[in-house]
Parts: sequence; C-alpha cells; structure tokens
Amino acid sequence: STERSRLIKKIDKEFSRFIRMRPCDGYGYANCFTCGVRHHWKEVDAGHFMSRAKMATRFNVDNVQFQCKRCNGFRGGEQYKFAQELGKDLADDLVFISNQSRRYSIGELRELYEHFKKLANDLSDGLG
Repeated sequence: STERSRLIKKIDKEFSRFIRMRPCDGYGYANCFTCGVRHHWKEVDAGHFMSRAKMATRFNVDNVQFQCKRCNGFRGGEQYKFAQELGKDLADDLVFISNQSRRYSIGELRELYEHFKKLANDLSDGLG
C-alpha cells in the first residue's frame, strides 16, 4: 500500500477514537446521535452523514458523530434523522462540501494524523 493509503488508515483510527469519545461523560458513555440510546464509546461507530468515500467531508468533525452500530450499520446510517439532528443549514452545507473534489497532500495527511491523535489522547486521559 502507498504512504497515502497508510496515512488515511491511521487518520481514520485516531479520528474515529476522537469522534466516539468526544460526547462522552467521565465514564465513557454518551447517547447515539440518531436514536439517543446510551452506549460506551468502545461499542459504537463514528457514523458519517456523507459517505467516507467523499474525501472532502471524510474528516469533517460535523459530518461524523457518535452513532450506535444499529443506526449506522443495520439502519444505513439513519441519514434522514442524522440530517434532522444536524439542522438543515449544516446538513445542506455538508452535502455541498462533500461533492467538492479533495485530495490531501502527504503533508496535510501527516498533520491530520497528529492533530486527531492528540485530540483523541487528550480525551482518553479524561475517561475513567
């Protein structure tokens, strides 16, 4: 695999940790963005509103939320509810941005990896 694909995979891991820990209480629990059921961060997904395939929004912190596996996997991401929770303006903005072409440089990918790794590590320090 290329350095680009390896970096994207590493960013995905840290970005997912950050997204899943971000809304949590001190015990590591939060409510699913779309159904509201409480889960531990290790049991949920980082659910994308606009597909991960869309690089322009893949690492957008508004586009990706704490989402239970039922909503994200078995219910196809609950995109309608996801949009409602985001609000019309933000949802519309994300749809627009997602359709833009985006290719990160290797330098940008390295920076994203370090950025989300630090954010995730800072959050993990605060969880019980």
